[in-house]
Amino acid sequence: MNAAERLLADQGAQCLTLSAVAERAGVSKGGLLYHFSTKEALVRGMIERLIADFDELVASQDESSYSRAYLAATFVAVQSERLRRWAVVTGAAGDPALLAPLREAMARWHREGMDTEPDPMAARIVRLACEGLWDVTTHDPGLYDEAHYEELRQRLLALLAGP
Repeated sequence: MNAAERLLADQGAQCLTLSAVAERAGVSKGGLLYHFSTKEALVRGMIERLIADFDELVASQDESSYSRAYLAATFVAVQSERLRRWAVVTGAAGDPALLAPLREAMARWHREGMDTEPDPMAARIVRLACEGLWDVTTHDPGLYDEAHYEELRQRLLALLAGP
């Protein structure tokens, strides 16, 4: 899956073939086919891993609310290779059926913990801002430096402080 992600990032979705992934991974095509019998199965696997990784990342944050954990996890994702995974899997899955688990996870991420937020609308705004940050930095990873990220993080945390 790492090789497929790198291939997508380097060459785009049109170059995602099982042969190209096997070559990039340094394995035989038969070895790859043992784990992923189709390109769709490979994309499905990348999406499932992405969801599990982000769920784990959110759960590992030591924060007082789901929105704060979501915000912290987003900044980890944006400032690491995890963001690339988000971008390439989304770009690779042109089939709406393949994106269904990601849509379901996104809906869950945006509903989670809303009933315990001091200001649910501010929590929604912060989570939407996180999505925007992912999208913008996908297209221009070098747009923000550490100081800008910290300023963004602080402003978004201030929104979560409540009315």
